[in-house]
Amino acid sequence: MFFNSTLYSKKSNISKILLNKRALLPLALVVLLFTPITQEIVLQSLSDAFLQVSVFVAGTLFLYYYLADKFPQLELAYVRKNAPGLEVPISALLGALPGCGGAIIVVTQFTKRQASFGSVVAVLTATMGDAAFLLLATRPFDGMIVLSTGLTVGIISGYIVNKIHSVDYLAPKHNSQSYNQNDIHDTSIKFAGRVFWRIVFIPSLIIALLLAFQYDFNKISLIASEVNILFGAACALIVVSFWAFTSKGETYQELTAEDDLQNKPSRLNRVMQDTHFVTAWVVAAFVLYELTMLFLGLDLKTWFMNYAVLAPLIGLLIGLLPGCGPQIVVTTLYIQGVIPFSALMANAISNDGDALFPAIALAPKAAFMATLYSTIPAFIVGYSVYYFFE
Repeated sequence: MFFNSTLYSKKSNISKILLNKRALLPLALVVLLFTPITQEIVLQSLSDAFLQVSVFVAGTLFLYYYLADKFPQLELAYVRKNAPGLEVPISALLGALPGCGGAIIVVTQFTKRQASFGSVVAVLTATMGDAAFLLLATRPFDGMIVLSTGLTVGIISGYIVNKIHSVDYLAPKHNSQSYNQNDIHDTSIKFAGRVFWRIVFIPSLIIALLLAFQYDFNKISLIASEVNILFGAACALIVVSFWAFTSKGETYQELTAEDDLQNKPSRLNRVMQDTHFVTAWVVAAFVLYELTMLFLGLDLKTWFMNYAVLAPLIGLLIGLLPGCGPQIVVTTLYIQGVIPFSALMANAISNDGDALFPAIALAPKAAFMATLYSTIPAFIVGYSVYYFFE
């Protein structure tokens, strides 16, 4: 009897893994690592993703969450209580903050009729979601330009929309619905994640900084360089696996949005959650780009140069997809020099990040209209950058 129940439990766990769409990424990476023709490319891509992106994202996140904890004035409730006339610019400012937390707060306030429709347009226009962490960690100057532009455009858009529509336009009459993101979090995996980051963060940061300053590890020895690549690749694969197995990974939202930690998570848990999510999508973008070059011979950089006029439009259209995952891919391609700044700018303004999920769940008509409104400034700004600066 015990043997049968144990066997059933093992089969159940295997079936859960097979149904988990997130698990496809680490499984595919393992297969590619054991395939001779792709092994070197995937190893280098994994190493680059971790040592050039993940480590800096983790550091940026830790600093951001530390400041957010120290300055509760950044919370919407405090601002609305003390400066109600600044609703639209404050909403845009919350959207401009890296991550999706500020945008989700404003959307939730709107569904309770505590924020105007113009505020929703302002916050969704200003937000860049988790892709902002990636851009700030790797290209801080470019990140500040994008975020400040999104903030300005968001404020203008919010004021214009509130002039066109009433403040309660498309707000749900009864907020009887509740919105929950993922609630499956394996505590053993989270514990392993905390141990992992405590062990690897400092040595990883040292290596990452040396690489950022163009230090040549081959000067020490060829073995040192190879060890760095293996170390970075192993860390990236571990991080991707953490992301893959902390959720059921059954729906589109669970693939493209970060997990929602219940109760009040520790600062380290929040840093891990966001870093794992960003890393998974960056790894996917790095590997897919290299495989496209290898098997199809398609140089995306050359393609975008030849059809540069379409780049802002492509960035805008990808921005319409809910969730931060697709937007992280766009930012990754920009960092790699594949797409121009105009495409990044159009994507940053049109994308709504994870905030679109609660908007769709609680006020679908408002979500559709707010997204539609955000495409107008995205088109104008994207093509203005293209024609005047590129």
